[in-house]
Amino acid sequence: MSPPTLPVRIRRLAHAVGLPLPAYATQGAAGMDLVAAVSAPVTIWAGGRALVPTGLCIALPAGYELQIRPRSGLALKHGITLPNSPGTIDEDYRGEIGIIMLNTGEEPFVVERGMRIAQAVLAPVVRGMWEECETLDNTARGAGGFGSTGTDTGVTAGAIPGAIPGTTG
Repeated sequence: MSPPTLPVRIRRLAHAVGLPLPAYATQGAAGMDLVAAVSAPVTIWAGGRALVPTGLCIALPAGYELQIRPRSGLALKHGITLPNSPGTIDEDYRGEIGIIMLNTGEEPFVVERGMRIAQAVLAPVVRGMWEECETLDNTARGAGGFGSTGTDTGVTAGAIPGAIPGTTG
């Protein structure tokens, strides 16, 4: 059974003419491939990053976001990732979608026009409403975090390794 579909308005900018719109590669794919709308190849040096244009602007339906995620093949083969993954395109954003690409590999990586550079996942948004309280319910985990589940790290719950005592974050 196919998942439901939802119409999303999309505007193709002049530098994206001739490039494919985001598309699902398979019937069961959750993400749509986004392609680079560069006019000339862009080299991302080892350890470097670049903002790569898609040439696309969208109008999301109310109550939805577009999550921008790395492509696993680029990460495995070239060390290319998206440092703010998942990136969030809010429903009220109307500018061009840009992809921040980071080269964690050891070799320069060249982004060519039309290259699949990221995936976009349409997702519903649930907005939280904070309810301030004096105490929280107890759980088996408690305040343990940062690798605390399933291992005995020897780190006191709430302590941040390498942090200066008396400071936060």
